[in-house]
Amino acid sequence: MPDQPPPTSLLTQPLFELATAQAVFAALQARARAQGVALRAPPPEPTSCCGRGCHGCVWEGFYAAATCWRDEALLLLAD
Repeated sequence: MPDQPPPTSLLTQPLFELATAQAVFAALQARARAQGVALRAPPPEPTSCCGRGCHGCVWEGFYAAATCWRDEALLLLAD
């Protein structure tokens, strides 16, 4: 069964939960493979969160990096 394109909303919505970020990574990596485009690896998930809801939490940085990765991947795949 061929890969289905991800819903547009998946590629434009803010990334603020792990499952969504992982779905974006998988969808864009599948699209890149199909187009023969090499993407850099997505950002790794944090492993050092203390769980106290700190301002500047490592998860905030992860989601910012995931958004940058997604935007870069979309640019590369649009060419």
